[in-house]
Amino acid sequence: MIDKTIKPLKVLIELPTWLGDCIMTTPAIENIVTNYNNIELTLIGPLNSIEIYKNHPKVVKVILLEKKYQSLYKIYSQLNAFDLYFSFRNSIRAKFLKFIITAKFKYQFDYKKYHNLHQVEKYVDFINNSLNINYSAGTLKIHSTNFKDKKIHKKIGINPGASYGSAKRWYPHKFAEIAIKLSDKFHIMIFGSDKEIDFAQEIETILIQNGIKNYTNLVGKTSVLELVNYISELDILITGDSGPMHIAASKQIPTIAIFGPTNDKETSQWKNKNSIIIKKNLNCQPCMKRVCPLKHHKCMKLIKPQEIIDSINIIRPLYHNE
Repeated sequence: MIDKTIKPLKVLIELPTWLGDCIMTTPAIENIVTNYNNIELTLIGPLNSIEIYKNHPKVVKVILLEKKYQSLYKIYSQLNAFDLYFSFRNSIRAKFLKFIITAKFKYQFDYKKYHNLHQVEKYVDFINNSLNINYSAGTLKIHSTNFKDKKIHKKIGINPGASYGSAKRWYPHKFAEIAIKLSDKFHIMIFGSDKEIDFAQEIETILIQNGIKNYTNLVGKTSVLELVNYISELDILITGDSGPMHIAASKQIPTIAIFGPTNDKETSQWKNKNSIIIKKNLNCQPCMKRVCPLKHHKCMKLIKPQEIIDSINIIRPLYHNE
């Protein structure tokens, strides 16, 4: 095993592809830092993932992982030898990257080894098993510099998209209905990636048709760290199972999380005591499919806007004096 007296210990980490999964690695990576303390982290991953760790005090280098296999050789040319290598991915490309990396010890996450656990716990157990340690899973942690917007006091965020697939998405007109009903009490913030611009425009059109002006459409207009800052200023977030949902959990933002085809026992907000899950508990849930295999999408269609509003009425008194 690695000698902890080595100064500094050089550690290379390949991050997950999805933003939400990357955020759920933060307790595991913090445990690596705690175990060795004096280390230098080099991170490999897609842009959204490496942005999450951009301000981490132990990160000395980040390398963008592109989709093309040729990028692996480019990555290899940028790297020296490492003491430890961890990959939180299990794809064929990830296995090839592990093969070409030079490190004294190499460890790769295998999803087949971990069952009936939250994804955060799976990642933490992976690190515990790799290093023969026994750290618990702490809270999600994103190192960011938050700004304070003093002009708008009460803000509610809606995140209508979900990168995984259409099965995870609730409907724009239902998000819009909630926004309209709450617009007299909150400024409406609309979040999403550049792949969800059409969803946001549909919501925006409905708001305009109903005379709603107190909204800000930020879909496709923010970096990941800017998104973290905006979400950290919210009073409430309404979202599907998504990266922004996990950002909110890291900042302990009261959240209404809408679950359809995915498993809330594995990917719900981690250690956010102010989180309410809305789901229908159908026999077909969780199917874990990108598109509804039964073509009825009832897990989402059956969820009514009033259920979300009722949930907000439960969670708001914890934070706001009317």
